This record gives sequence, C-alpha cells and structure tokens, in this order.
Amino acid sequence: MMKILITGGAGFIGSSLAEKLIQNPDNYVVIVDNLLTGDLRKLPEKRLTNWRFVKCDANDYRDIAPVMTSFSFDYVFHYAAVVGVKRTLENPVLVLKDIEGFKNILDLSKNTGVKRVFFSSSSEVYGEPVELPQNEHTTPLNSRLPYAVVKNVGESFCRSYLAEFGLNFTILRFFNTYGEKQSTDFVMSKFIKAALENKDVTIYGDGQQTRTFCYINDNIDATIYALENDMFVNDVVNIGNDKLTTILELAKMIVRLTDSKSKIVHLPPLAEGDMSRRQPDISKMKHLLHRELMPLEEGIPKTLNGKQYFL
Repeated sequence: MMKILITGGAGFIGSSLAEKLIQNPDNYVVIVDNLLTGDLRKLPEKRLTNWRFVKCDANDYRDIAPVMTSFSFDYVFHYAAVVGVKRTLENPVLVLKDIEGFKNILDLSKNTGVKRVFFSSSSEVYGEPVELPQNEHTTPLNSRLPYAVVKNVGESFCRSYLAEFGLNFTILRFFNTYGEKQSTDFVMSKFIKAALENKDVTIYGDGQQTRTFCYINDNIDATIYALENDMFVNDVVNIGNDKLTTILELAKMIVRLTDSKSKIVHLPPLAEGDMSRRQPDISKMKHLLHRELMPLEEGIPKTLNGKQYFL
C-alpha cells in the first residue's frame, strides 16, 4: 500500500486531491490541517477507510514530526499555506511562518524515506509578467509580495534538499483553480456567493485584468498522473488553464449562469497584489492530462453543486 501525506488537506485543493487518491484502495492517505482556513466539511466520506485526519500544524515541528515518523510516508504533498491575496497582505508575518513548515516537511521527508515531495507553489511568484504565456523556466520570478517571496523560498528549499540530500521534488505552480469546495477568499467563489445572494458583484478597477481559470478536476488529474507515472521529477509544472478571461467577463458570466439579479459594481483598484495579466504556459500540464481542459461555461455550473460552501 502506498502511504501519502497531504498537509493542508482540509483546504480546497488538498481535500479534492485526497478525495481522488482514496478512490484507489491501494492508497492510504493521511490528511493534516491546523484548520486556520481548512474546513472539516471538505474531508472525504467516512465510509471509506483508507484515510484518516489529524489536526496538526506543519509549521510546528513538535506537532508534525510524530505524524511523519509514525507512518513513514512514500509521498508528501505539502499544500499547507496561508492563502488569499487579502489575507496574506494583511498578515505578512503569519505568511513568513510558512517557511518553518518547508524546513519541517523537508527535514522529516529526507529522514523518513519519502520518495518525492510535491510542493504547492503559486503563479504569484511570477509577479507582473514580462512574457506571455509564463513559462516555468524562462519567465523571471519577480514578485516582492510576502506570499510570493515565501513561495519562492519554498521552491529554493526543494532544490537545496535535492542537491544536498537527494530528496526528489515536484514544484506545482498553481494558477487560479476553482471548483465545488473553494472558500470565498477567491474571485470565482466570491462572485458566485454574491450572485447567489443577489448582492452586488464588486470588481476592483475596470475589470480588464486577465486571468485564467482551471477547474479542480483538471488540476487533480494532472497531479495524480505525475505522481503515478514518475513524471516531472525535480522539475516545475504550471498547473492552470491558458484561456484568458477578463474579470469583468467572469462577473457577467457568473451573473448570467446563476440567473442572478446582482449588479456589477466597480471599486477603486487595489494598491498592490492585483496583477494586470496572468497566463501560464501549460505545455507540461497538457502532457499530463491527455485531454482538453474544462471550459468555464461547463465548469461554473459544476461548481454551483458545492453552493453549501459559498453560502
């Protein structure tokens, strides 16, 4: 049986990954989360017995060490992090504490025989793009926001532990991902929540900022294929969609698809943290996915099935 640890496993992407992994009875998944932003409702169904949850803070060595030494995991997905532009801007010191988590997970992984660590990085590391699409190896990482800097530090930790200890890694740079379990800290779920409640859908600036939106199943399927087929070991992979959508287009689409009475209201632009453009080069991800990505017009209705997380 393959033993897998997911930190931040009560969060949106972590819980979705756990749910898919435990469909394979040959996998045993341990989910840890300190529940700062995680939600126990997002954990897999209890009828399945090849997983367990441990409330645990990966940034506290005394908390995470017993978990990792007890199970001797084959693979680790380190997804625990302080997330959300607003939260990370308002709590920069809290974000910096995630660096302790990198050290804890990597130290324990190299000492307990972990075969590969999957690290959740972010599109934020690119900052304002100097090229589109943003390629993993040619686009500079130039953001100075605390969250982006910390993610960049995490990537450097992965490379350093490979160089010194031979600990394999895969860095996953997540671009906007959406789906049924997403919390309302993010633009897609925030707009859906407002539309379902017939409240104003608020946009910062003129709404011409472009983003790409990746449906959660595309994210998870690509990740698991990389795991099961030993692909992109000691490499970086953009995980996202490459179809550009403006924030204003997204707002209008959500209002239409939810048959909402909401009005779209423009607010002053954010002082920082709202990049004007973002688009990944997903050549590697397409190599993992072996199918077309989910278009927004199909993904948003699927996301509405999880409206209990938005209301």
